[in-house]
Amino acid sequence: RAVDIALTGRDIGRGERVPMAGVPAVAAEGYIAKLIGLGHRVAICDQIGEVPIRGLVKREVVRVISPGTLVEDGLLPARANNFLAAVVVERGAAGLATVDVSTGHLAATEIRGPAWSALLAAELVRLGPAECLVPAHDLGDDENASLTALLPSGSRTTPRPASSFAPHRAGDRLRRQFQTAALASLGLDERPLAARATAAILEYVEETLPSAIGLLDRLELYAVEGSMVLDGATRRSLELTESIRSGGREGTLLGAIDLTATPMGARMLRRWLTQPLLDREVIEARHAAVGWLVKHRLLRAEFAEALGALPDLERLASRAAQRTLSPREAIAIAGAVRHLPTFARTLPDDAPPLLVALRGDLGEFGALAERIERTIEEPPPAAFGEGVIRKGCSAELDEVRLLAGDTRAWIADLERSERERTGVRGLKVGYNRVFGYFLELSRTVVAQATDYYQHELTGAATVGEHLERLEYVRKQTMAGAERFVTPKLQEYELRARNAQEEIVRLERAVYAEILDAAAAVARPLLDTASALARLDTLVGFAELAVRHEYVCPVMMDDGSVEIIGGRHPVVEQAIGREAFMPNDTRLGMPDATIAILTGPNMAGKSTYLRQVALIALLAQIGSFVPATSARLSIVDRVFARVGAQDDLAGQRSTFMVEMIETANILRNATPRSLLVLDEIGRGTSTFDGIAVARAVVEHLHDNPRLRCKTLFATHYHELADLANELDGVTSLQVEVLERGDRVVFLHRVVTGAADRSYGVHVARLAGVPEPVARRAAAILADLERARDAQAQAGTAGGGAAAAPQQPYLPAGTLEVLRRLTTLEPLRMSPLDALAELVELVSLATSGPPDPNVASKPGEPAAKAPA
Repeated sequence: RAVDIALTGRDIGRGERVPMAGVPAVAAEGYIAKLIGLGHRVAICDQIGEVPIRGLVKREVVRVISPGTLVEDGLLPARANNFLAAVVVERGAAGLATVDVSTGHLAATEIRGPAWSALLAAELVRLGPAECLVPAHDLGDDENASLTALLPSGSRTTPRPASSFAPHRAGDRLRRQFQTAALASLGLDERPLAARATAAILEYVEETLPSAIGLLDRLELYAVEGSMVLDGATRRSLELTESIRSGGREGTLLGAIDLTATPMGARMLRRWLTQPLLDREVIEARHAAVGWLVKHRLLRAEFAEALGALPDLERLASRAAQRTLSPREAIAIAGAVRHLPTFARTLPDDAPPLLVALRGDLGEFGALAERIERTIEEPPPAAFGEGVIRKGCSAELDEVRLLAGDTRAWIADLERSERERTGVRGLKVGYNRVFGYFLELSRTVVAQATDYYQHELTGAATVGEHLERLEYVRKQTMAGAERFVTPKLQEYELRARNAQEEIVRLERAVYAEILDAAAAVARPLLDTASALARLDTLVGFAELAVRHEYVCPVMMDDGSVEIIGGRHPVVEQAIGREAFMPNDTRLGMPDATIAILTGPNMAGKSTYLRQVALIALLAQIGSFVPATSARLSIVDRVFARVGAQDDLAGQRSTFMVEMIETANILRNATPRSLLVLDEIGRGTSTFDGIAVARAVVEHLHDNPRLRCKTLFATHYHELADLANELDGVTSLQVEVLERGDRVVFLHRVVTGAADRSYGVHVARLAGVPEPVARRAAAILADLERARDAQAQAGTAGGGAAAAPQQPYLPAGTLEVLRRLTTLEPLRMSPLDALAELVELVSLATSGPPDPNVASKPGEPAAKAPA
């Protein structure tokens, strides 16, 4: 049912029938992909050892394919990693380990602190694991139940026995894997949860893909806080790697900046983009390398050409370690390593240190390449036994091939010789997989009388009788033909078949030596592939800078951001450099920590917000940025809330999702963070929305733990007044040119505040029928006149147009609040605390009404005594 294969069966006697379903082995990969996509795991069973003369062929399960253990090229995304993760949570902390078995990259981290859950969620979103291992018995616990909710969509949870994560087993497993007596040498002695997650992931890989376990001889330990943390909402809002509209790369920052020439470079770029740096020295080292490549155009072109000729050396090296290389892949490795001297020779000594260091990471594999080229025929045939190994590599193989060649030559000459021997001219030699070689005649000829020559040979009356006397044996009778074999033909056929099997065996034996040689240098090959991937990414950055006129940002430590002529890298490529309106940005200055941006829809507010965040990200991954000039301070986190989105599955409205994400920002932002917020509060009523939006801005301004660089776009023009009330808040607007009842959006950001939203004009631009647009304009005019009249009436009356309604609170609430402020919980016994709590609840629900608070909605409050 899963892959739509017809169910058949086979009779086994006694009225019993065995159900059967299958596909050709050559088509298995496509069906495996479908099964994995549906959430199944697939066991691969293969023949082990030699075929016995009698009895069953021995077969074993050689691997189990799951979403996180894919190594087949046809099942893997070429330009992205395929991660398997393991997570263990305990007492407000988490250990996380990840591995990509197709590249041999193993890493682990441990997350602690009050924000561990948010950091773990952000890291899981960054990695996007295809499969995540969790302790099976803990799935019902609150912590682990919430853990499954942290996994990004598309990630499959695989429960594992609790023993896989047990502390006592973890130490033994890690010491055995890394050949060490102490976990301190791995850096895991102070990270027990990371150690347990790593041990669990190694155990799973050994069970499902034993051939890959030997490659996992290095563990990268890292801290999540050591790079810029980007939560899921921010990645989605900024469309870093996945488009909100299509879910693909088109329209994303990754799609706009990816000019890498190799799949391994593309994967490296994705890792850099999702994990921006915080170390200024490393950032500037990348900038220096990109700048040098920008200046050396010919060298850059030579690098790009050489990189473009490379295969995916990283995954080929992994397959070499697993001894699963095909002959064609071995030839590809040989061709790739032949290009390595080009890179080493082209990089001069006066290049930036980062590029010179890359040269030192390139290994020497000339001996391996020479051995492969000397041994394997090029291009190699599809199967062993068809000439995979070159002539002269094995004397025994050459001898068997000669024997097989003589046999095939004898069979090829059989038709002529048998016609002469029998005198029957219609004889033909044929072959099929069921019967092998045979001699065929039409049934008409077989029934004919013999002629004089044939009669003299055997004295037979018919051709059929004549052939039988010459040792022909009927093999098969068909509607129009008879098929025969002779003892001599059977002897040569057996010799040919045995020779072919021997050729296959000997070719595989010779090729096994090639696999041994490649596996021995798999780790240096992986290191070389990593160096080439970094070079590919840097060359891509340089080409991007040249093509689109990006500049090198100046990195600072004063907390300010100054961008002159900034551009959105994705929108600019979509509409063209000439059509895009650049804009300036100044944030983090004493007079501009928070900028309130107003303006109509379609004017470019969201584009402006996103471009500032993307420029900061590009700078911190080591790229040049789309601007005339840029002076940027390193930001520890970027928070983006741009675009409305609900959560139907979680039964959360757009406003609820917006408030959850806003709460996350207010809890986790720091003074070094960059916030880009769009239309906070729009999902509820106007007054509620204004209240929430203003409270958020005031909190960002007043709280000393925050005061971070903030761009706040809104349609609530009242918020622009904050620029006159709060120091460090400035007001920006997107310019609009009015022409009668039409407007032109200039997409230019200037100082000041907009006083209109031009909603009716935008409706016209969107194609709303003109009668609807005219009616909307009339209603808007009536509402504005009513508002102005109310305001004038309030002014004439010497006060506000309407007294604000007092909030409704249950009776006794203020008394409860007063008493709460006098309590000293640290000095109270549990019994006293419980008694006090009962009394407070009683007072809140049935206490006397407070004279300053309305007891029911709509009733005026009692006048408080002076």
